[in-house]
Amino acid sequence: MQWFSYFAVYFIVWWMTLFAVLPFGLKTQAEAEEVVPGTVESAPARFRGGRVMLITTIVSAVVYGCWYVLSVRLGYGIDSIPQFMPDFK
Repeated sequence: MQWFSYFAVYFIVWWMTLFAVLPFGLKTQAEAEEVVPGTVESAPARFRGGRVMLITTIVSAVVYGCWYVLSVRLGYGIDSIPQFMPDFK
């Protein structure tokens, strides 16, 4: 696999991790009881973009590292997953 393919896999893992990390530690304006006029109550009271990006990068690097070791170094792939459903041939 070429370096661009590795980057593409990491990019996909990073975006999936971002959407998983976003809700953690989020406090809405309604929970903080500081609703700014013109915004919805479910908007974040204080958005910590740098913190979210850092956590996303760390978690996605760990997930990507596990994928890299399992697929590239050890040779596991989709075909290595056992088939649980019976083969109806």
